[in-house]
Parts: sequence; C-alpha cells; structure tokens
Amino acid sequence: MLERPLITRSFAQSLAVLHRTVPRAEIRNVMGPGLAEVRVAVAAQGIEITGPWLTHHLRMAPKVFDFEICLPVASPIAASGRVKPGVSHAAWVAQTVYQGGYEGLGAAWGEFIAWMESEGHVPAEDLWEVYLAGPEASDDPALWRTQLTRVLAS
Repeated sequence: MLERPLITRSFAQSLAVLHRTVPRAEIRNVMGPGLAEVRVAVAAQGIEITGPWLTHHLRMAPKVFDFEICLPVASPIAASGRVKPGVSHAAWVAQTVYQGGYEGLGAAWGEFIAWMESEGHVPAEDLWEVYLAGPEASDDPALWRTQLTRVLAS
C-alpha cells in the first residue's frame, strides 16, 4: 500500500556509505552484514546517527543492484575500510511511503513510477529507500514502512 505521493524538497545530509554491486538475488545476503559494517565504522568514530538507515540505488538494472548502504550522520565520517563519507544533495524529489513486506517493494516502485509518469515528472536514474520501520520494529511485515524517493530530473 502506498501513501499519496508528493513533490517536496530534500535537504543535504552527511552519510556513511558502503558501496556494493551484486547480482539481484544476492541483495538479501549482503544487506544485513553491510549495514552492520557501516554501523561499526560510525560507532568507532563516535559520530551520531541522525535517522533511519537507507539505500541509494545508483542505477536500475534488472539483474544487478549497484547501490550504497547508508546511515545519516551528524558530521562527515573519515573513510574506514570499505565505509566512506557520502552525502545526499538537496533536490526536488517525488516521494511516497510504502507499507508492507520488502517483497512488495518492486510492485510499489512500479506504482510510484506510473504515478510520476502520469503527472509528467521525469525522474533521475537513481533512487532512495529509507527504512522507516522494518523487522527491528515489528515481526509483522504489514507494519513495515519504507520511504521511496526519486530525484526529479525535470
């Protein structure tokens, strides 16, 4: 289920980032360990995490996920192993929230993209998912909430 999409302005945010490129089928195997790796790097530097974790998908390819596992941080981190400093830039974006299990994200993105097209919005190639509430918040996937964001190209 999608909330009503909207157009809004995002703000710049410092991030701790772990870049991964994996076959689509492997994403479940790398997400948890990757997030743990980012958390350890941030904690080792004593930097405050300022919000929920997120992913930044750099390009859409059916068989390969080229993405970053990210934590928003209060100040830039120093590179540590595979974890690097990053930033989400201020931009005009289309945004909605999907409620449900992660297996429904593909269909949610399809519905969201169809809405953008029907409204005449042209998204940039990349996309963002912010995991507002997931397995750590509830055992019931129907209660999980993921914010879907596309930067607008025009």
